[in-house]
Amino acid sequence: MIDKIVELIVVLFVVSLGTFALVSLIPGDPSVAMLGEGHTPEEYAQARADMGLDDPFLTRYWHWLSGALQGDLGQSMVPPQGPVTESISAAMPVSVQLAVMGLFIAIVVAVPLAMWSARHQGGWIDRAISACTFGVLSIPSFLSGLLLIMVMVNYLGWFPRSQWVRVSEGLGQNLYHAILPAITISLLEMAMFIRILRSDLVMTLKENFILVAKAKGMSNARLLFSDALRPSSFSLITMLGIVLGSMIGSTVIVETLFSLPGMGSLIVRAAQQGDMPMVQGAVLVIALVYVVANGVIDIAYGYLDPRSRRAHV
Repeated sequence: MIDKIVELIVVLFVVSLGTFALVSLIPGDPSVAMLGEGHTPEEYAQARADMGLDDPFLTRYWHWLSGALQGDLGQSMVPPQGPVTESISAAMPVSVQLAVMGLFIAIVVAVPLAMWSARHQGGWIDRAISACTFGVLSIPSFLSGLLLIMVMVNYLGWFPRSQWVRVSEGLGQNLYHAILPAITISLLEMAMFIRILRSDLVMTLKENFILVAKAKGMSNARLLFSDALRPSSFSLITMLGIVLGSMIGSTVIVETLFSLPGMGSLIVRAAQQGDMPMVQGAVLVIALVYVVANGVIDIAYGYLDPRSRRAHV
């Protein structure tokens, strides 16, 4: 447990250093992004000095990291130049909700389909589900999003094209506006979960304890749900932490398609405007969620699978 926490801290430190270094390499003069065009060289030089951009790299990194540890990610350089944490606090719930809803939809759909496919291994049901998953995996998110918009929004009129309603303004309206983007996000993960769980279930159903249970006359439904699902779900559980973190960062395309005010839109807009503190803060927060989610899954995996605990003894 302590080793895992230490590893998380080291990874977060490396991520923060890499984030700060990469964002510092973005072309353009931050003083121009802050003041705009038409100012004198002296004014730009003073702005750079005020932002500490003339200091050595390690000095600037230490000031930024020490502030981040205290919850201060700096000030946005683009008008109205508010605190970075305020913008992230407004955008993060949107991306987290979409990611969690997408993950939930993917699991709810993938688990029964994977079990159905494994139960009928080699049959037409198995082949049909496998063909559908391959088809979904071959379609990029932006194309599947456009197809859903064409059918669900333009043709059927079941969902709104854009607009976001926060939970505080009404849960029903919030879910109504969030469901289609969440479905778009869930499609690739859904197909991936089906393939992973189906493969593990096929292997588990060939184990001796399953064959013994079949010989005793246990029903197929009980075999799948009570005996085969749990030992087959370790790979799926491991993927959940990776997918949750990546889904929060990969909502850029979906948020752009549906005009949603999430982290993806925030990062793209800040990068276009040359707002370095905003990009650094947003990327760091997403990396933090990603690393912590993976750490929690890694720790939980040890409790779910006793073999992984014994491997470290």
